[in-house]
Amino acid sequence: MLALRKRLPAPGAELVECDRIEALSTGEIAVKVHAAGICGSDLHAHAWEPAYGFMESFLPLTLGHEFTGIVTGLGAGVSQLAIGDAVVCCPTVACGKCKSCRNSLPGSCETRRVIGLHRDGGFAEEVRIPAKNALLLPNALPLDVAALTEPLAVSINAVNVGEVLPGDRVLVLGPGPIGMGVAIVAKARGAKVMLAGYDDDARLELARAMGIEACVDLKHVNLADAVMSHFEGGLDIIFEATGRAESVASGLTQLRSGGVLVVVGIHAEPLTLDLNVLVRGKKQLRGSHDATPEAFAEAVERLAAEPELYTRMITHRLSLADAEEGFALARKRAALKVMLFPEGNPNV
Repeated sequence: MLALRKRLPAPGAELVECDRIEALSTGEIAVKVHAAGICGSDLHAHAWEPAYGFMESFLPLTLGHEFTGIVTGLGAGVSQLAIGDAVVCCPTVACGKCKSCRNSLPGSCETRRVIGLHRDGGFAEEVRIPAKNALLLPNALPLDVAALTEPLAVSINAVNVGEVLPGDRVLVLGPGPIGMGVAIVAKARGAKVMLAGYDDDARLELARAMGIEACVDLKHVNLADAVMSHFEGGLDIIFEATGRAESVASGLTQLRSGGVLVVVGIHAEPLTLDLNVLVRGKKQLRGSHDATPEAFAEAVERLAAEPELYTRMITHRLSLADAEEGFALARKRAALKVMLFPEGNPNV
């Protein structure tokens, strides 16, 4: 079968032919992959950025953690799923025993592993995963739209970390899939939302079409001026989803006293920060990563309720054989979400 594999601790990945799954361990299932989205984490891992050096001891492996498919095999002890079920992958593999796991926080597991980063993922025709990492999907939810579950769950979790309330003045920095999801969910919860990007006209225009009226391109306007023109007073909450460290420092200056800045993006560079801005302004800096089971459940509910809205986030659909083209599109920000299909491009 065809799979996109990262074999070496260096930039790049390779499309290779692999053996099909023959045996499943206890508690595992086999999934025939229908659709798999390219995530920012996949871009970082593909480029072999320093923050992804942890993967070296797990290579070679198949990339991809945002995927849906049909269950084709059941390992011993699996009773909650059946052959033919449509499922989405919840990629965090947790121990189930540590304090975080006992508190229903698998993303903070002491031995956390991620499908597609620590073990074989979904950029393949077929994959085996723990049954506990498969979430059963509603029959009416299209499998390509359902492949947005993981990034939307990450966005929902970030909104929860920020504790967004109705009437809050919210700025989202970064109109990628996570930032777009944060903006949509925060607005749905009653916040007044602005979404900002830099030299990102296409994705900001898509955001407007998806109902985020206040979108601003910081190539053409200063951040402080944009905030001043749209909000009365300082911001209650800022979500940083750009992956650019300088956005954290500039964002902090726009928060009201006691405001919260939630960092969602993964950063390639460190940041020097004047902590007096935090202390004297009584501001909070919070990190949000991964998602909770509750966020995954809410993501599926939102996708099932408005599939026509969320399908707009999938700007490009390509065959798995054209994965490198998809990575290039995502890296150039020519796409919002690239979806790969192992069975071939559905548009052809």
